[in-house]
Amino acid sequence: MSYGARIWGADGVLQVDENSFTMRIVLSTLVTFPNKTKSNLDFSVPGSDASNSVAIVIPIGPYSETSSFQFETEMLSGVARVYNHTRTFAASLSTSGTMRLMVIRFA
Repeated sequence: MSYGARIWGADGVLQVDENSFTMRIVLSTLVTFPNKTKSNLDFSVPGSDASNSVAIVIPIGPYSETSSFQFETEMLSGVARVYNHTRTFAASLSTSGTMRLMVIRFA
């Protein structure tokens, strides 16, 4: 790699360099779908795509009703997309609520 950071330990030994595998959170935000109409929301994440990043959603509390479901994510070029339904299943049910979106970029 032609770029990166080097970190040395207290004993002077190199701990992390530009060839080390690292991960960092490049986006953390709350995502809210106010109603159960099937839809998606896009979040800009420059430099991230499916080859170097992953998008996940985490509930921020207990589900409030028996018909609440997990949101679904998709990484596109520079965009993390969140769906309130299962995008590959036409008969899927949609949900509403708020969850935390985190995009993790790795190198």
